Amino acid sequence: MTTSRSAAKAPKAAYVCDACGHQPPKWLGRCPECGEWGSIIESTVTVPVSGRVVSSRMPAEPARPIAQISAAPARAVATGVSELDRVLGGGLVPGAVVLLAGEPGVGKSTLLLDVAQQWAVGAGTPSLVVSGEESVSQVRLRAERLGALHEKLYLASENDLGTVIGHLDAVRPGLLILDSVQTVSAPGTEGVPGGVTQVRAVTAALVAIAKERGIATVLVGHVTKDGQVAGPRVLEHLVDVVLHFEGDKHSSLRLVRGVKNRFGAADEVGCFEMHEGGITSLPDPSGLFLTRYVEPVPGTCVTVAMEGRRALVTEVQALIGAEVQGSPRRTVSGLDHARLAMVLAVLERRTKQLKLYNREVFAATVGGIRLIEPSADLAMALAVASGGLDLAMAPTLVAIGEVGLTGEIRRVGAVGRRLAEAARLGFTVALVPPGCGPDGSSAAPKGMQVIEVNNLQSALQSAARASAEHGNR
Repeated sequence: MTTSRSAAKAPKAAYVCDACGHQPPKWLGRCPECGEWGSIIESTVTVPVSGRVVSSRMPAEPARPIAQISAAPARAVATGVSELDRVLGGGLVPGAVVLLAGEPGVGKSTLLLDVAQQWAVGAGTPSLVVSGEESVSQVRLRAERLGALHEKLYLASENDLGTVIGHLDAVRPGLLILDSVQTVSAPGTEGVPGGVTQVRAVTAALVAIAKERGIATVLVGHVTKDGQVAGPRVLEHLVDVVLHFEGDKHSSLRLVRGVKNRFGAADEVGCFEMHEGGITSLPDPSGLFLTRYVEPVPGTCVTVAMEGRRALVTEVQALIGAEVQGSPRRTVSGLDHARLAMVLAVLERRTKQLKLYNREVFAATVGGIRLIEPSADLAMALAVASGGLDLAMAPTLVAIGEVGLTGEIRRVGAVGRRLAEAARLGFTVALVPPGCGPDGSSAAPKGMQVIEVNNLQSALQSAARASAEHGNR
């Protein structure tokens, strides 16, 4: 008895990680790819025989010269939320699928409910919010608090993909928000809701429907304890835009950070403020990260950080504690602990004025912003030196630069944009790396004195002179 070449082998047992999709050759207690315990499940797969020939067929739509294809259907439609439009590159593109991920309680549902209301008001087509985690009554309560009540804003609570598609047929929305993709299951697909197989099937089906009907779709995604999008990595490849919603629960600041964007820049950041009445855009958030003092205070220095393409003037604070026996504490909030340790070592080794090995050091940012880029090194060093020497920095001084292990000040990017933002907020003196002054890559803004500093010692001297001149005024 012969078997056709196109036939398939009998199903055999296989194993797959329900958290990341990794397929080990045998069952394991812990996934070797993502490290999750108890996530390996048994799955039945069918292996096709190799050598099968694929025949050609006529396409549904023939290929056309690119000049004959209209780009009008792919023009972005503004959502009415300015900071989100900034990150998206102008708005939501019809047929595009956006994945918005963030920690629980950060405000994803609140932001998207506001987006749905703005879309219903201004886009001319209905918006549909499908919640798999809350009832429609619970969503309605939040909508009342936000003032998001409109006749073209529709709500549904569903966990079945087929029913969600039925709502799309009935409402015919221009915007679909699914909160969240991990709570919806696809009939006929193995696995539990939120598993790798289910998430892949649900996302693939919604992407196909969005492209076919021109529905702008936003999928809410869960994140793991490491801050990564939960589910298979292919989820981020299937969608057009990936956004991360970030924020500290103890701060009102929220950031929407672009990670992937097929329709615009992938490094944009949108700023929002969370309050009792909902969430609002912050087109000029620099004031959140500064403290206005009546008199200069030791232990502070201002720098300019880059969040995507946006320059944010940010204050760094440092407190030097008393001498202690044993190992002193090094505590940071909003800063990189490793970079603080490096800056402290360079300060003590290269400046000779400070002895920090037996003193506690506390460093923090203002307003809940997190600074991880090296350009904040110089401001961190000056803040520590200011606190340790009890010397207040001039309130009109900003410091920009990376500190090397030999104490040299290294160049950083976008210095011109940083200086322009600082000058706009009234800062008149800037310490920058060599080659970044008026004779280098950046022109000094009007009314600002730009001083190039080669090393940490010269930076401390220049900062002290600027502070003395400010005190003599």
